[in-house]
Amino acid sequence: MAITRQYAHSRSPGRRPSAGGTAARLILGYAAAVYVAFLAVTVYAIGFFAGAGVPKGIDHGPRSPWPLAVAVDLLLLSLFAVQHTVMARPWFKRRWTRLVPVPAERATYVLCASLLLALLFWLWRPAGGTVWHLRGLGAGALAALYAIGWVVALGSTFMINHFDLFGLRQAYLHARGAAYRPPPFTERALYRWVRHPLMTGFVIIFWAAPVMTAGHLLFAAAATGYILLGIRFEERDSRRDLGEPYRAYQRRVPALLPALWPRPRRGIPGQGGTATRSGSAGRPGDPRPADERMPHGRPPAPDRDPGHLPRQVLRPR
Repeated sequence: MAITRQYAHSRSPGRRPSAGGTAARLILGYAAAVYVAFLAVTVYAIGFFAGAGVPKGIDHGPRSPWPLAVAVDLLLLSLFAVQHTVMARPWFKRRWTRLVPVPAERATYVLCASLLLALLFWLWRPAGGTVWHLRGLGAGALAALYAIGWVVALGSTFMINHFDLFGLRQAYLHARGAAYRPPPFTERALYRWVRHPLMTGFVIIFWAAPVMTAGHLLFAAAATGYILLGIRFEERDSRRDLGEPYRAYQRRVPALLPALWPRPRRGIPGQGGTATRSGSAGRPGDPRPADERMPHGRPPAPDRDPGHLPRQVLRPR
């Protein structure tokens, strides 16, 4: 659930690391074990928010006075938010990778996020009464929307590079002795409709509840606010890293909710061309197709980090 990555201050894209040995294979095994743990937490999360199929859902557990329940729940949410934010910052990564091997940094981030989510699921306390309780067709529609939210969230991770997002690709390339290159800026599939489809999926998941209790509402409101705030920081970095191509992408594609009809593609001011699929500008008069006129995206700045919420359209971390 959510995300962040190791692109800044990693080895130079052009520098080929030495062939993997025992240490590299251990890092790969570590990343694979973390990925399995992430899958387990994700499967539990599906049941947790639905309140079905797991030992403890979001509305289950010991009852406490509502001020205590709210305080505990906000503390759990804050721990996750702090980890998700601080561990993604370039200054933290520069210090952290003095202790943790660079190819294992992303997997370690995923491990910490997964452990904090598991802690949240374990200690979450129900709070208050029922805000709404739908039955019949209304309940069925929200249950279907909940399933769609998971399809959107998980499916979007495969539209850039799923295994890079969760740290397996970095460890695999290191074990092979291959240089790491982050996924390029690209615009395809759901990214043509919204800039942050992973976050769109999560927002749907949090709010598509046939039974919305006060505690569930607290989670949904706090998590949505964190997503909206994170997107602001995320896109500030994106504009700084990619410049006008990303600004043009922002003008054309909504952040979370798809537009009823797509906005027309326009050339980038001052370059006299038209936007390619990756948001770059082609040369006027060039007879080749747009996708052949320019390389597919541009490499990221060497010392920039994509931020604490997935800059999925740039490099899914």
